[in-house]
Amino acid sequence: MIFEGLADKLQNTLKGLKGKGKLTEQDIDKAMREVKLALLEADVNFKVVKNFVKTVKERSLGTEVMESLTPGQQVIKIVNDEMTNLMGSVQSRITFASKPPTIVMMTGLQGAGKTTTVAKIGKMFKNQGKVPMAIACDVYRPAAIKQLQVVGEQAGIAVYTEEGNKDPVSIAKNGVERAKTLGHDLVLIDTAGRLHIDEALMDELKQIKAQVRPTEILLVVDSMTGQDAVNVSQSFDEALGIDGIVLTKLDGDTRGGAALSIKAVTGKPIKFSAIGEKLDDIEPFYPDRMASRILGMGDMLSLIEKAQASFDDKEAKKLEEKLKKSELDFDDFLAQMQQIKKMGPLKNILEMIPGMPKNLGDAEIDDKALVRIEAIIQSMTKKERSNPDIINASRRKRIANGSGTSIQEVNKLLKQFNEMKKMMKKLGPMAKNMKGKKGMKGFPGLPKGINFPF
Repeated sequence: MIFEGLADKLQNTLKGLKGKGKLTEQDIDKAMREVKLALLEADVNFKVVKNFVKTVKERSLGTEVMESLTPGQQVIKIVNDEMTNLMGSVQSRITFASKPPTIVMMTGLQGAGKTTTVAKIGKMFKNQGKVPMAIACDVYRPAAIKQLQVVGEQAGIAVYTEEGNKDPVSIAKNGVERAKTLGHDLVLIDTAGRLHIDEALMDELKQIKAQVRPTEILLVVDSMTGQDAVNVSQSFDEALGIDGIVLTKLDGDTRGGAALSIKAVTGKPIKFSAIGEKLDDIEPFYPDRMASRILGMGDMLSLIEKAQASFDDKEAKKLEEKLKKSELDFDDFLAQMQQIKKMGPLKNILEMIPGMPKNLGDAEIDDKALVRIEAIIQSMTKKERSNPDIINASRRKRIANGSGTSIQEVNKLLKQFNEMKKMMKKLGPMAKNMKGKKGMKGFPGLPKGINFPF
């Protein structure tokens, strides 16, 4: 989970205020001490923490809380508001040039994930109708150009290279000219990184900036480095003048100090967050949605957007008709599950659902559980998938052997699938009114009572 350590501590602290009918100044002081400690442990900048706690306390002691019928809820709302403000209040978008191409210069230290991020951003905008080209300007790191070619091919974007040319400035200039000639409306320049900030690195970046005049300069920083990420952002901004930040490895960061400090310290917005290793694992950074996720309030808007991007409309309509007639079979279920997998790791999806319990016990909600379910279904014959009632003891044994699972796991899936079909049948008229809904409500393998909202 994103910011797991910080999220747990903040949620536990604020939970103690929730049920109280009346709050005293001592209650708020105690809660703010815990909040301060949680933020400092998360490696949030000390000055940022000090100002944040002061503002929350002042607002919490005001009439909007003290005279409220639900003071605890009001304090949580204030924390949510101030955390959103800390990260930038509103989403900051890429500025596109009025006359194409839009030139985005990607900068950062070595190891931050810059080259992969170039491909991720290129793919994201390609899916939105842009025609991106990446330019390989890292002539120093071994295999950096080859890496960009590989990830560029995977992302389906063009990559410009001049492998015999060792001058990054001329490569950038020639690449932009080639992009204009070929009609690319978005250019992403993958510049060289260093293990630390040095004068040579900055001089080279300044020369590229002067030569190509980028529309935007984005700094890619590793969120797991905490305050170091903030210091790097300050240094790059002072020397180069950056327009925004891309936070990488956010899925592996249990602290979150960089995300909560960068905007307040540098004044530069976080524009994108990378939340996994796959090329689709990048999303625009929404301060309000991130604050909600940290405080355990979910993120339904992002979940809906992921579902809309991942689900095929034609398949959804076919499935809807089958649901109305209670004709769901394992082929439909397999197709639905494969579309859910496109949305990213299951745990990331679950944490976007408001009210999702933190501790799901022994429930198998990891992606390996989905792989096992998929293997079981693919080990069935076409006849068995369309009519699971024919699956007797000998067939179950064959399916278990073919999928590398146990007969108990096969039995469990069949039982849950039958229960879901019964539930769909009982819904009757309600199922006929599922206008615009994409997919099914239940999902085998999840704990009882936990459903996807699509």
